[in-house]
Amino acid sequence: MDALKPFVTAIDHVGVAVPDLDAAIAFYRDTLGLELVHDEVNETQGTHEAMMRAPGDDGTGAALQLLAPLGPDTTIGKFIGRKGPGLQQLAYRVTDIEAAMEALRDKGVRVLYEKPAQGTSNSRVNFVHPKDAGGVLIELVEPAQGH
Repeated sequence: MDALKPFVTAIDHVGVAVPDLDAAIAFYRDTLGLELVHDEVNETQGTHEAMMRAPGDDGTGAALQLLAPLGPDTTIGKFIGRKGPGLQQLAYRVTDIEAAMEALRDKGVRVLYEKPAQGTSNSRVNFVHPKDAGGVLIELVEPAQGH
């Protein structure tokens, strides 16, 4: 990939760590009017997650991802233990995760996984190390076909 060619196509979602998924879904639904569009357990990531969108969003806009830990020793469980609930990551949509990873590595930016991991709805994901991104955990998301 050309080092200057952009590989991010959109903000995919904002991830929020929550201790109680049902309470968080109710808050965002009942207070802000967001709609629950997807709910799954991701054993690999150690989360029970819910994707919420603004009413009428056809899936192309940015979503809110609520992340509840499956246990205290999971990444999200440890995050909540250290920092409490709140903003955990900013995710960018990419068309080719491998090319995005290569472009970042060529610029000396670390990604957390050697190969993409499975994300929500069978997407392929990787994360940029927060120390290389101004303290922000950046997720790269290549949506699965049809999503």
